[in-house]
Amino acid sequence: MAPIRVVLVDDHILVRAGLHALLERMEGIHVLAEASDGCEALELIRAHQPDIVLMDLAMPGLNGLETTMRVVQAWPHIGVLILSMHAAEEYIVQALYAGATGYLLKNVVTAELEFALRAVARREIYLSPAISKQVIADYLRRIRGSEGRPPHALHPYQLLTPRQREILRLIAEGYTTKEIAQRLHVSVKTVDTHRTQLMQRLDMHDIAGLVRYAMRMGLLAPDA
Repeated sequence: MAPIRVVLVDDHILVRAGLHALLERMEGIHVLAEASDGCEALELIRAHQPDIVLMDLAMPGLNGLETTMRVVQAWPHIGVLILSMHAAEEYIVQALYAGATGYLLKNVVTAELEFALRAVARREIYLSPAISKQVIADYLRRIRGSEGRPPHALHPYQLLTPRQREILRLIAEGYTTKEIAQRLHVSVKTVDTHRTQLMQRLDMHDIAGLVRYAMRMGLLAPDA
């Protein structure tokens, strides 16, 4: 049987090293490459075409949620298993909406990590047993389009354009409108327009609200 080929994505070097060593001790699992952020991950995934991407959520630059969306869109045959410290419903549901095949908490034992990898390799959805049954029920209800909503009726975050999500992250990281404009090579007016659209679409009314929302979506580390 062919080995399960994995790409690791986490911005912490020691975490990646530990996971790499752990996975290589599992029979039939092989780590192809490691990435420290989403952009690097996409390049490695394109080059290696793994079976599974083991993905952290909170990373600088392109975060795990956005990276997952891009992976699923570009390579739907590749499974994404989120390995995160966040057990909050908002993180889990958004990861699943983004297309993740599984969501695992970082405090799991080795045996559960191996079980999850093998489940995702079979294209089965895997969620940590510690995750609330209510979260799972809510997810199933939404994808089935209950309460009169079509199955594709997603959270407002997924209706944002890539540029809007990028600006949201930069706002949350504390950059001013002028600094964002310089980084993205656009006008200040363009940034102002995107910020206004963000607030309207997310029903937010101030920058503090956007920052809190970005934190909940895993767009930056909690201590950023």
